[in-house]
Amino acid sequence: MIGTTLFARRKFAELAELDESVFPLDRAAMLIALEEYPALDVEAYLRKLDTLAMRVEVLAGQDRTYGRVLESLHEVLFVQEALRGNTEEYYDPRNSFLNEVLDRKLGIPISLSILYMEVARRINFPIQGIGFPGHFLVKCVADEREILIDPFHNGRILSTEDCQEMLDRVYGGSVPVQPAYFHPMEKKSIVTRMLFNLKGLYYQREDYHKALAVVDRILLLNPGLISEIRDRGLLYMQTSLFAKALADLEYYLQHAISPQDLAYIEAHIKTLRGVVASVN
Repeated sequence: MIGTTLFARRKFAELAELDESVFPLDRAAMLIALEEYPALDVEAYLRKLDTLAMRVEVLAGQDRTYGRVLESLHEVLFVQEALRGNTEEYYDPRNSFLNEVLDRKLGIPISLSILYMEVARRINFPIQGIGFPGHFLVKCVADEREILIDPFHNGRILSTEDCQEMLDRVYGGSVPVQPAYFHPMEKKSIVTRMLFNLKGLYYQREDYHKALAVVDRILLLNPGLISEIRDRGLLYMQTSLFAKALADLEYYLQHAISPQDLAYIEAHIKTLRGVVASVN
């Protein structure tokens, strides 16, 4: 099992080094799952995406207008496959693993969106991921028109008013829709957002070893991200890796600009120095 985890991490690190233009979103997401499921056949699940794409293409036929392709994507993914948002167990980590989403037909906005994007990519139909606040979406740009799609809610088409309603439910009407909310995200940023979700879930469950593994992968994609170096240090503390914790937290204070958690981190550093000195 340790060997499989190391293999998955090494493969993920190799992908992280790739240029954004060739970064494989589907494979990177599957490698996240491989650390959780050591026996996972990544290639078999990628072939499942190939099969879904072929079904969409057959259904669309020769009509490659955006309307027909979107209808075909909807029919295959949300009618025939019955993919849907897991509203009952939204915070189940399985919703973030593409193999589980394909098997259980349940996911969260970002995992369902990745499946949507990757099926569309296989038929050369451009779909972009949108990091809308609190609810990942996708969009199709056709005939100088942006079509917003919500894979979590059965692929429904959204208006600007629908998006404002989603914001209102989260922020109580204090945040208006802004054009920046609809800018497409790069693939590495999408995987990073997925990892942030997982990190939060593991924190809530106090599964600090898994949270630490997630932070390690965030840093592979975003080397030097100072907030994650801090969080890795705090997780090292929780997992009794005190020397590593001290190194990360000291690095954080040296490089963070006006950190608001200065006193909190300084207190941890003081404690860690005592612990490390007593061990040595």
